[in-house]
Order: sequence, then structure tokens, then C-alpha cells
Amino acid sequence: MPKLKNVGVREFRDHATTYLSGSDPVAVSKHGQVIGFYIPVEGDREQARRAIERLGRSVEEILEETGMTEEELAQLFDLRRALPE
Repeated sequence: MPKLKNVGVREFRDHATTYLSGSDPVAVSKHGQVIGFYIPVEGDREQARRAIERLGRSVEEILEETGMTEEELAQLFDLRRALPE
């Protein structure tokens, strides 16, 4: 797997076409905190579409089974926050 590159939001914005056409994943930071990731899809786009659909179904199942809201689930993936105990 390619090494995850970490760039600032301005760097990502200013050179977006380079990052978006590349094959390496990128962590985008603002004030030293990761605010998002760009993960390029390689190969079969249909396979990627099916994977995204499966992910959507999985998220719906998690929300239904736990009673969490989408916001509460998203907060679990916020790298700026401590994980719940």
C-alpha cells in the first residue's frame, strides 16, 4: 500500500489536480489536525460502486441496531476526539 501523504488544506487546494490524478492516499490537515482524507479508487469503478453501496447498507444497519444518529456515528470517526470508553 502506498504511504499516506499528509498535506495542509491550502496545499491540497492549490495542487488538487495533482493529488486527484495521483494514486497515493492523502490526509488533509488544517491547523495540524486531520480534517479529511482523499483515497483514490484504483481499478474497477463498478467494484468501487458496489463497495460504496455495501458500506451504505452497513451504516444503515449500524444506525438501526444502535439507535445512533448519523452525527453520533460520524463523531466516532473524528480523529480530533478521544475514543469513547
